[in-house]
Amino acid sequence: MDIRYRKAKISDVEDIHKLITYYANKNLMLARSRSSLYEGIREFTVAEHDNKIVGTGSLHIIWADLAEIRALAVDENYIKKGIGKRLVELFLQEAKELGIARVFTLTYQPGFFERCGFKYISKDELPQKVWSECINCPQFPNCDEQAMIINL
Repeated sequence: MDIRYRKAKISDVEDIHKLITYYANKNLMLARSRSSLYEGIREFTVAEHDNKIVGTGSLHIIWADLAEIRALAVDENYIKKGIGKRLVELFLQEAKELGIARVFTLTYQPGFFERCGFKYISKDELPQKVWSECINCPQFPNCDEQAMIINL
């Protein structure tokens, strides 16, 4: 299967939103507003097959030595084809190129990230700056996502 990976464009926002919303409605990931997708579009990478967005995610820089993988989603018809893993690899490579030493995620899918080399950590180990956006989350203050990290 020929999957193309590229940085997202403004014209991808509706497809990215649709993919994320599908999983958010199943309580498998957090929802993202269109506004937040437009504002953060430079952080997103997409996986494309036959001109269709089949996967997405973003690398969000937190601090000099810390970034977060966010909004990772793969179309249910393309799961188990290595797309999610490849997106994670691309984000880790991007973090290395930027000189970022650690990448974390907050996830409802810890098994997937564990297979990608991430380790469980306590949320308390993450700096306070990580939580600045949590105030807008519907799960706040009772976050039930798992915190995981990888050292590069």
